[in-house]
Amino acid sequence: MNWSPWQPLGPSFVFTPDLLAETLDGGQAFRWNFDSDGDYWQGVWSTHVARIRHMDNGQLQVATPADSPETVQHLSAYLGQNVDWRAMLDALPWRSDSHLANCLKSLPGLRLLQQSFPETLLAFLCSATKQIPQIKVMCQRLAENLGSEIAPGIQALPTWQQVASASESQLRSLALGFRAKNIKKTADQLASRPELLAEIEAAPYPEAKAQLMELPGVGEKIADCALLFGAAKFEAFPVDTWIIKVLEKRYGLTGWTPTQLSQFGRIHFGPYAGFAQQFLFAWERRQKSPTRA
Repeated sequence: MNWSPWQPLGPSFVFTPDLLAETLDGGQAFRWNFDSDGDYWQGVWSTHVARIRHMDNGQLQVATPADSPETVQHLSAYLGQNVDWRAMLDALPWRSDSHLANCLKSLPGLRLLQQSFPETLLAFLCSATKQIPQIKVMCQRLAENLGSEIAPGIQALPTWQQVASASESQLRSLALGFRAKNIKKTADQLASRPELLAEIEAAPYPEAKAQLMELPGVGEKIADCALLFGAAKFEAFPVDTWIIKVLEKRYGLTGWTPTQLSQFGRIHFGPYAGFAQQFLFAWERRQKSPTRA
């Protein structure tokens, strides 16, 4: 594939290498990989592919397929150029929550990717009981076997209609394991009701979560992840094992159920609870592995 020359992404995108890694490869999305030889990240989202590299001044450069110059604009939107992150940060309760304040200081500039809702739901249905490297393998196999080619040798994640065209056994062969059953059932429902996800995405958060959880395999965590990372429902507060650990260790909420912890998160952190959650999540993981790449 012919790539465009490297070009600046814009002065609003200033990242440290570690912050860029956390944003692209910290559990929000699963189709970014670091090329150590070229010192860049290459990723696929929706119907786009791009390469991103970090410059010494903290700004980013991007390269796109030579015949897709519009990808730069889509990448800027994907990285949240139009979101007022400063105002969201200021609205968080860091003035009265010293642990949150420490988390915010440790990762200045962390953002939430603005992803496709259908694509995000599919990725997180693959996530049950799996870690990031394993989820990435499942997403890659889904793309290679069921997705449409968007550039030479590069496939998008399949649409739900494309997933519905596969059998459960075929999905199992793509490393999905027991997840294949629910993914197939969900795909069949969405293929018969193609407007459903758009309706859910447009609904207020409580209604959207309730509707989403009616789909096979979608529990509270998956619903909140899909709504936060794919529908910009910033009040969604996903609770996984890391967040349970944070809320037990840092907030004293031992013995609380995930439902109770999610409700606490929304009340304590406010309308941007999901943004706070990403800082808590990233900070806690760094205590175990402080030099992630």
